[in-house]
Amino acid sequence: QVRLVESGGGLVQPGGSLRLSCAASGSGFSRYVMGWYRQTPGNQRELVAAIASTSVPNYADSVKGRFTISRDNAKNTIYLQMNSLKPEDTAVYYCNARGFMINHWGQGTQVTVSS
Repeated sequence: QVRLVESGGGLVQPGGSLRLSCAASGSGFSRYVMGWYRQTPGNQRELVAAIASTSVPNYADSVKGRFTISRDNAKNTIYLQMNSLKPEDTAVYYCNARGFMINHWGQGTQVTVSS
């Protein structure tokens, strides 16, 4: 069983930065594709960024050049560094772990970009 706990959300002004963290419990972390998704009311959850242990990350076009996903397999943790934040980045951000017969979600953390 994998448990994911996100942290680091909050209120930030446009142009500001936030760093999200997602800590995973359980074994097998290095084998999972880890990702960040986001969701706004009335909309489907969308992929923001994803990273496997042995490949380059991939990003949604809307965040390329502004967001950076990284992982620390020794700490069972992934991060999302978000720079140059825009009001349209406002959403609940979810951490996800995917693997063979594995698809787990965290509880989400709210990110609000507003002046």
